[in-house]
Amino acid sequence: MQAETQPAATSNRLALFALGVSQRYWRFVVVAMLVLLHVVALRGVADVWARPLLLAHLGLLLIWQPFLRGEHQVSATQVSLIGLGAAAVVLWLSPWLLVFWVCVLAGLVGGKVFMHQAPWQRRYYLLVVLYLIALLAIVILPDIAPSREISAEVRTAAEYGLPALFVALILIPAEPDPPEAPQVIDFFYSIFLMLVLGVVILGSFTFMTLGRMSYLEALTYTVFLISGTMFAIGLAWNPRTGFAGLNVFFSRYLFSIGLPLEKWLYFLAELSQVESRPERFLAEGVSGLVRLPWVSGAKWGTAAGKGEHGRMTAFPVDFVNDEVALTIYSMHKTSPALHWHLHLLGQLLAEFYVAKLRERKLQEQSYVQAVHETGARVTHDVKNLLQSLNVIVSMATSSPGREYSAELRALINRQLPVIAQRLSATLDKLQRPQSQSDEATSVQDWWERLQREYSPRGVEFEANGLRPGLEIPRSLADSVADNLLQNALGKRQTDPSVEIRCTLSCERDFHFSVCDSGAVVPAEMEGSILRAPVRSRSGLGIGLYQAARQAESCGYMLELESNVQGQVRFALSGPVARPEGASRD
Repeated sequence: MQAETQPAATSNRLALFALGVSQRYWRFVVVAMLVLLHVVALRGVADVWARPLLLAHLGLLLIWQPFLRGEHQVSATQVSLIGLGAAAVVLWLSPWLLVFWVCVLAGLVGGKVFMHQAPWQRRYYLLVVLYLIALLAIVILPDIAPSREISAEVRTAAEYGLPALFVALILIPAEPDPPEAPQVIDFFYSIFLMLVLGVVILGSFTFMTLGRMSYLEALTYTVFLISGTMFAIGLAWNPRTGFAGLNVFFSRYLFSIGLPLEKWLYFLAELSQVESRPERFLAEGVSGLVRLPWVSGAKWGTAAGKGEHGRMTAFPVDFVNDEVALTIYSMHKTSPALHWHLHLLGQLLAEFYVAKLRERKLQEQSYVQAVHETGARVTHDVKNLLQSLNVIVSMATSSPGREYSAELRALINRQLPVIAQRLSATLDKLQRPQSQSDEATSVQDWWERLQREYSPRGVEFEANGLRPGLEIPRSLADSVADNLLQNALGKRQTDPSVEIRCTLSCERDFHFSVCDSGAVVPAEMEGSILRAPVRSRSGLGIGLYQAARQAESCGYMLELESNVQGQVRFALSGPVARPEGASRD
């Protein structure tokens, strides 16, 4: 058992050692890898040490490799590929294979350049790419060019000058990648750089063969030609003159894929206007989704049910949220762009469905709110009428010997018809809650009735500009006056010294106010007393809120004009109907 575990432990220690070297001394690993490649390029592939040095170079590359983490277990397929690469180096090593390998290595390093945000990391890899291109152009390519025209002085300068870049690579303060950072390269930029290098090499050799040019001249023509072409493509891709470039058309193609997003949104918006039921809207939307040329079927599931359309395939695209689970089936295997596009279409359909659910909930809440507000208003009117009846009953029961005085009989004769009339109006509201009409009444008659009802209870009245013919909404005036006066009388029950004063002014517009000398409205309630229900110790807490809403619906305004100690005043103001020919002044 110990003999079996000893090789495994040894291999684990070697793997951990290689991992520590690659993480802590990765710059030296890269430099050593480049040094070996430099020696092989200078001595030539025919040298006896070329193959061993290149195998060592590949070993250092495996330690530094930018594809997998150091602790990743190598699979059998990866071992086979590594073995094939080593066999190719040993058996078929040639100048062209060396050129191909340097282009691949430059592409790998160039792909790492665009994946780093740290400036020193980018500079490090840019220097590596610069060295590889210089080695390829000055040392390797002249040996296989149709005419060898690189002088011995230039080659010697490259032999001793290029290693100066190794010193710069060691001195650059580049930090290792964090352990959690993924080991990836930009595949697109790597392939692009490899292709550019291949075009430069083949273009240079073509110019040398067909144009009878020297190596440096052909290389210069090729580099400038490719640079001009790339510059023209860059301008066409993203012009700086305010016009749309090729990138817009390319992005539009990726995002539309045969179906512009605007058409799908238009279809959903039109269906949303036609169909108001959420379940039916979802079914019709999925049916429209299946009619797309590259969609074979779809199925959905909600809390209310499930369904499907079309034919199910082996290429699903799923979208799930809190309300709906949607699966779209494609006719063919989806590319990443098409998969994202199908997911986006499903998400739009699901969002419209959720909006339909919210719309239905809002309708239900609006109906419940309308019923609640109607019942609350009627309840408050009945409460005010019961308070008036309680006053009459208390006065009647307090008479000695059940002998009613003439004043009490007169009060009963005046108030009972008014209370009966208001109860009848309240019953009409309950029977016709949707009616918004309000019967008009004479301001003068309403003011006299108000005085007869509340003057015996110690309320002072004062009127200015009162003329015959002026009219106001009867229900609004009664509701607001009862609310304001009952609240003020409630303060008098706790403090008998509270004075209450009603003021009416019709000189220009209707302005009715109730002022009392009681306690002020608390500061935390002042901003919401007319805009929302508030807590109340003696009532429901919705009287003033309902009165303000009713005044707003009739074109009037109920507000708290003054909230200081000794002068708390609420006022109702708005237009008043005037007799024909009457002047506002």
